[in-house]
Amino acid sequence: MADESKTTIIKKVKKGGHGHHGGAWKVAYADFVTAMMAFFLLLWLLNTATQEQLEGISNYFAPISVSQSTSGAGGVLGGQSVADSGALGQPSQPSVLIDLPAPRASRGRADADGSESPEPLENDSGATAREREEEQFVAAEESLRQAIQAMPELAPLAQSLLIDNTSEGLRVQIVDQEGLAMFPSGSAEMYEHTQRMLGLVAKVVETMPQKVAIAGHTDAVPFSDRTGYGNWELSADRANASRRVLMDAGVPEDRIARVVGKAAEDPLMPDDPKNARNRRISIILLRGTGGMETASDL
Repeated sequence: MADESKTTIIKKVKKGGHGHHGGAWKVAYADFVTAMMAFFLLLWLLNTATQEQLEGISNYFAPISVSQSTSGAGGVLGGQSVADSGALGQPSQPSVLIDLPAPRASRGRADADGSESPEPLENDSGATAREREEEQFVAAEESLRQAIQAMPELAPLAQSLLIDNTSEGLRVQIVDQEGLAMFPSGSAEMYEHTQRMLGLVAKVVETMPQKVAIAGHTDAVPFSDRTGYGNWELSADRANASRRVLMDAGVPEDRIARVVGKAAEDPLMPDDPKNARNRRISIILLRGTGGMETASDL
């Protein structure tokens, strides 16, 4: 019996399954997530942006035409600056033009030879007039104080002279002091020293262009005679007497704007209505009534 050889066959079977493919999928997934985040962020920005911002973004991404020339004058900008219209190959945005007034110094009327002569502007003239008036008031106050100091015999009256710059104008007041009155009690006939004080005031007022308002004031002490003549009549008569002295000293009549008596209704010292200093004469150079005139040298 012949020997039979046996052949052993070994068969390898590869089992299917999931093998290890590396981490490349993680990179792809991360890129995808990043792209989605950028996409939603872009949508949010577009939703919140204004129309002007959207137009700016659109212009930024618009195609740019580049010149074929490579010379210095024919480069990307073609010899133009970025501010020039069309320098970036984009349609220029419409602009709004506003006609601005010419500079103040160059405005004026044209002469026969074509040149311009400057004309005064209304606003400038008004400002200049106000400044000039303030300078006049300061000069008038200084001149009046110097005039009082230059007369030793009037030195006791220095405390009776009040000067202040009010919204109505430059106000000069001659007030009573205890023991030194401007008028006798109950009378509109002023003392001689009062006339001399008013004469000094008149010399300053005469050099000024403004109109003049005069007011008489009394204290709150009741006064009335048997005819009913009281503080109202007394204050008006004292104001009118002051007007006559100013006019006699050279102030023109047409400069007098008003003469009033206020009795005790406008006290200088409201907390002490019976104080002697409430008895006074007020002379006001009315602001804004001097026109464009200039005062004489004080």
